[in-house]
Amino acid sequence: MSVTKTLYDTMPDERPVYLYTIENNNGVTAGIITRGATLDSFCCPDRNGENGDIIAGFDNILGHINSGTFTGEVIGQYANRIGGGKFTLNGKEYQVTKNEKGITCLHGGAEYSSALWNAIIVDDNAVEFSYHSPDGQEGFPGNVDVKVTYILTDKNELELHYEAVSDKDTIINLTNHAYFNLGTTANGDVLSTKIMLNCDSFTPTDENSIPTGEIRAVKGTAFDFTTAKEIGRDIGADDIQLKNAGGYDHNFCINGEAGTLRLAAKAVDEKSGRQLTVFTDLPGVQFYTGNFMDGETGKNGIGLKKHYGFCLETQFYPDSPNRPEFPSCVIKAKEKFKTMTVFKVGVCEQ
Repeated sequence: MSVTKTLYDTMPDERPVYLYTIENNNGVTAGIITRGATLDSFCCPDRNGENGDIIAGFDNILGHINSGTFTGEVIGQYANRIGGGKFTLNGKEYQVTKNEKGITCLHGGAEYSSALWNAIIVDDNAVEFSYHSPDGQEGFPGNVDVKVTYILTDKNELELHYEAVSDKDTIINLTNHAYFNLGTTANGDVLSTKIMLNCDSFTPTDENSIPTGEIRAVKGTAFDFTTAKEIGRDIGADDIQLKNAGGYDHNFCINGEAGTLRLAAKAVDEKSGRQLTVFTDLPGVQFYTGNFMDGETGKNGIGLKKHYGFCLETQFYPDSPNRPEFPSCVIKAKEKFKTMTVFKVGVCEQ
């Protein structure tokens, strides 16, 4: 087990961006950069023992800055979308940044994902990233102190521990926006990757990707991943939900009790043999199929085209502040918010 710190790049204003690389005793590595506390790489072996990076992303900081895809970044203060860019808390209406089409607040106005985080090595397999969000930033109430700790175990599990405390009642929804490609982007899109989602229902959305409030059963629809199937099998189905989003970009409701760590998803690339299993204590997971990746130059000069990565963003449901019937994302002043997500890599049976 080891953690190394190196200079990754410099921001346009010459502030340094550091890379922390955690390596376990199996040779699996996770690289996290301080801009956005971003999971920049996750290297693990295929069935032949050849290491490959399963994170679609960039070779330099300008790639991250100029991209609108939030690649690998920690998202906050509110991951996903808030309809109309407003919500009411304790009888007061808050207007937050409307950074998507001037209509919705997407990923908290990109505050956390574009910030430079502080980082400290806390163990030989763990790095803690911290950030202070001042009261009123992007319109959200409260001075919020956030920590995200990445821990890589010898079970090939990358644990993400999220913590936050606010001095005012506020809303919070934190996730990681990694784009996975288990075959690596050098091998093309992810449409042949098989996905299983431990989710019997999902939240349909309107034309602005805001949940309608319905909790819809997946059975008998293109959204049924309760048994593993290829991402591309039904992605072109005659379904308004898929047409509006250009593919999958929907919140799925994870079976079991929120607040307990449980299986959310499993992905398998049969060609490479790599598999990814996701566990979380959060109520939902956004399954997104890289519908708007379009021609950016990624790592090693490879173009990041549509469907070259998929995301499994563990979360509270989108627009929860405006949907009292959804699991609550409100935290009280001085109350510690804690949640955990685990990305476990391995090799599938032949």
